[in-house]
Amino acid sequence: MILNMSALELSRAIKDKKVTVTEATEAYLEQIEKKEGQLNAFITVTREHALERAAYVQAQIDRGEELSPLAGVPIGIKDNISTEGTLTTCASKILDGYIPVFNATVVDKLEAAGMISVGKLNMDELAMGGTSDTGTYGAVHNPWNLERTAGGSSGGSAAAVAGGEVPLSLGTDTGGSIRGPAAYTGTTGIKPTYGAVSRYGVVAYGSSLDTTGVFGLDINDCAALLAILSGPCDKDSTCVIPKPFEFSLNSSDKLDGVKIGIPRNYFDDKLGIDKEVKQAILDAAKEFERAGATVIEFEMPLAEYIVPMYFAIAYAEASSNFARFDGLKYGHRSAEAKNLIETYSLTRGEGFGTEVKKRLFTGSMVLSAECYEEYYYQALKARRLLKNAYNELFKQFDMILSPSTPTVAPKLGENNNDPQRMSVGGMYNQAVNLAGLPSVSLPCGFSSEGLPIGFQLVGNAFDEAKLINAAGVYQNKTTHHTKRAGGE
Repeated sequence: MILNMSALELSRAIKDKKVTVTEATEAYLEQIEKKEGQLNAFITVTREHALERAAYVQAQIDRGEELSPLAGVPIGIKDNISTEGTLTTCASKILDGYIPVFNATVVDKLEAAGMISVGKLNMDELAMGGTSDTGTYGAVHNPWNLERTAGGSSGGSAAAVAGGEVPLSLGTDTGGSIRGPAAYTGTTGIKPTYGAVSRYGVVAYGSSLDTTGVFGLDINDCAALLAILSGPCDKDSTCVIPKPFEFSLNSSDKLDGVKIGIPRNYFDDKLGIDKEVKQAILDAAKEFERAGATVIEFEMPLAEYIVPMYFAIAYAEASSNFARFDGLKYGHRSAEAKNLIETYSLTRGEGFGTEVKKRLFTGSMVLSAECYEEYYYQALKARRLLKNAYNELFKQFDMILSPSTPTVAPKLGENNNDPQRMSVGGMYNQAVNLAGLPSVSLPCGFSSEGLPIGFQLVGNAFDEAKLINAAGVYQNKTTHHTKRAGGE
């Protein structure tokens, strides 16, 4: 019974004394123990801490304290989000044994809301990847087909929800790392506006691109969690939202007057988008039209420049951010080093994986005196043009509908040597991060192989409420989000 409830339903049942927080927590811990041998979604399971927290939150509820609509609900946290006293590795050897002495702001907010963290979730190493198979702890497996990727870098966050190990999870998104995994696993994901959720305590990859977001089984659960996470933070100067989001979770099935843009050049067959994915997303557009929305095709500006400008900016920022990982204060330190220079070079050589090294080398090159003007500075100028283009688009449309990924989940390792497919997925997603915009990814069907297909709605900055309302209408009219991996 507990595992079949939505997160909001579970919290209501707890407050109505139908279920205890401990019973809910134990049910999910048992599910983790049952599924982890297949999914590998968790790096660390904090069973003892979770049960202690459950007892504490239950006491709060018994005293009649007013808690959030998600009080008592278990949640998983991506392993690049700092958790006091709990191993935080980013799935990298470079942070082997690192235990933070502080919580990220989002973790403090979860605890204040009465939620129960059950552990840290697997990912691509240092959030660099799109398949969640580059990390030290092995590949994450998709619950719909264990030979398939769950996407990345937040693959563990998506797989844990899709596999029933937790009803909700936290992920991060630098260039599609929530929306891609959500599409591949049939879950719902929200990447919020840059500046709506604090980044304090989140291990930075691309500081101007990173956002912390959420995974759940439906939009109502995700919206309730985002409302908890959002809001100002005096430890993060880039968190500019003046107060937390407040979402009205209505049950309307109408979108009269809403204008949705759909970029025709995102569906060009030359890009390699799968026919089944294309058709499922176009069918979703028709569903919005039946709800009263007007869907209008347009040509997405600067599409061919999105991927190169993203790589130049993201890799440059990563090169700067990860310079601090030197083995001196925390994490891995080479046992072979005989002096300071060797400590730096050997520690980083041993601690970083191949994909990370490739990106850091590229980022260092982009920032070099010889290449700065030609690559990094030009990328920054192109980014401003892209943001201006979006500003013009949102004068015409309330939101934009596009693919989350060009294909269903590929087999593990299948796309690692296919830069064309990876670049197309990047084009769909990275523009949203470059412009700092919010996006919601929703399941919209299944392939002939039974694998989930997803699409995304992109809105103007801080227009999360519009996106969540439209997503709610879509999910009220469809059943794709109710399907469970393995028929559970």
